[in-house]
Amino acid sequence: MNEQWSRRTFGGVLVASAASWTCISQGAARAASPQDDKPAPEKKADAPAGPAEAPFERDYAPPGFKPSWKKEQINRTMAQDFIIFAHSDLEMTKKLLEREPGLINASIDWGAGDWETALGGASHMGRKDIVEFLLSKGARIDLFCATMLGQLDAVKAFLALEPALIDARGPHGFGLHFHAQVGGEKAKETLDYLQTVKTVELKPIPFLNQKPPKKD
Repeated sequence: MNEQWSRRTFGGVLVASAASWTCISQGAARAASPQDDKPAPEKKADAPAGPAEAPFERDYAPPGFKPSWKKEQINRTMAQDFIIFAHSDLEMTKKLLEREPGLINASIDWGAGDWETALGGASHMGRKDIVEFLLSKGARIDLFCATMLGQLDAVKAFLALEPALIDARGPHGFGLHFHAQVGGEKAKETLDYLQTVKTVELKPIPFLNQKPPKKD
């Protein structure tokens, strides 16, 4: 994992049971040591209950174009839920997208610019069924998704266009080699190719061999 990823506690994407995937929030508290018998500090009254936007004030001239904002934005909680469900739950992904088609390319910043879409989440979890559904509904395929699907020609084309993409990072800092790993046998040739471009240490992925829960 890169340094950026190790600093984030959102890494709960690596912990998935056969029945569900648990998304750990960026602000999750660390468990206290067994030797630590001190009472937990009280939560500050002004602590944000959810995501907080970083403060910002222009120190430059604003753009000449002024957005009209005639239409309502898609609800952030709904977009967040859609992206989380897309990691592991095909039926809920379908349900929310049917309710709001505009979610298909929605993106959430989990903090510090860690942007993720539903397709990005499904891709780094190796959920080909969810990926294929999202693509059929117009999701914008990217290099990481193509890598997970084992689209070797596409991956080669991207890297020929810009060799520096071998070090590109997707949501939560996951790179191309990781996406090829979660792609399984179908992406093995792609992973082998990536290793010829840049050799990296491949670490075991806990959820790699898990299968979606059987339906009743």
